[in-house]
Amino acid sequence: MLKRDYSLLGHNTFGMDVKAAAYVEYASVEELRSLLCSADFVPYRENFLVIGAGSNLLFKGDYDGLILHSTICEKAIVEETDEAVWVRVGSGVCWDDFVAWSVERDLHGAENLSAIPGEVGASAVQNIGAYGAEVCQLIERVEALDLDGQERIFTNEECRYGYRDSIFKHEMRGKYVITYVTYRLKKQGELNLSYGNLRERMKGNSVRDVREAVCAMRASKLPDPALLGNAGSFFKNPVIPRWQYDHLRDVYPSIPCYSVDDEQVKVPAGWLIEQCGWKGRTLGRAAVHEHQALVLVNRGGATGDEVVALAANIVGDVQRKFGIEISPEVNII
Repeated sequence: MLKRDYSLLGHNTFGMDVKAAAYVEYASVEELRSLLCSADFVPYRENFLVIGAGSNLLFKGDYDGLILHSTICEKAIVEETDEAVWVRVGSGVCWDDFVAWSVERDLHGAENLSAIPGEVGASAVQNIGAYGAEVCQLIERVEALDLDGQERIFTNEECRYGYRDSIFKHEMRGKYVITYVTYRLKKQGELNLSYGNLRERMKGNSVRDVREAVCAMRASKLPDPALLGNAGSFFKNPVIPRWQYDHLRDVYPSIPCYSVDDEQVKVPAGWLIEQCGWKGRTLGRAAVHEHQALVLVNRGGATGDEVVALAANIVGDVQRKFGIEISPEVNII
């Protein structure tokens, strides 16, 4: 049942005190199909937003459309071989709960993505990633309904995954609602310890040890949204040509990078922001976190516009200093 004039304060980790014109949850594909085919949905057919835990959103103000939220919370192994298992997971499952579930069963693949906030449906849209891993490496297929309630299954290739990107943020934006994601997890494999100092933080050599190390590292750098409103990493790490990086390294010898391919490298946006002097600085009631320059925070009562203004100042300074354009990872509504 639709709820009108609904507060979204508990549905966005930035802590923006805004409202939606309407809000509805659905616990099954049948409930979602019934909603999409109902008269209640007609006024919002061109003006709706599907959210998960609200951990990658920044609302600039009240939302005058319909918010859809999945509570489809099933998990089931649908296929198994000697090497791998395929797990079909409801879009409303907490992502980190799924990671914990996989690690408990000694299944490989998701452990580097531990402690990322959000839900399973959003993982397939955003192509979440951390510590040298991306969820597209695990996704086998994505199930969704179109706005007429017809089901479609997208293969991994059809999702067109890129860095924090997918077809659901472009051509299919607003045309489908994700219901289930099927992940392929390995029963054994080589641990991915190539990113940063992850290997040094390991206490053993299992997926459990990777998860523990990743959770500890994230907790040490990222503020708890329950205490300080934020959406995690606000900016994407920019990918630039190697020739540009080589030029910058002549000027800034300590500039770090991670190889993408023979032609491109990825530069940590947090390092760029810190070099511009923004770490720990405030602008109004918004601020850059004192321990992680990639994170923008709501110090209390900040508006979406204040956070956007802070982000714009940071983008401008990075562009002027390094000639690199950084862009938000957060979805600004």
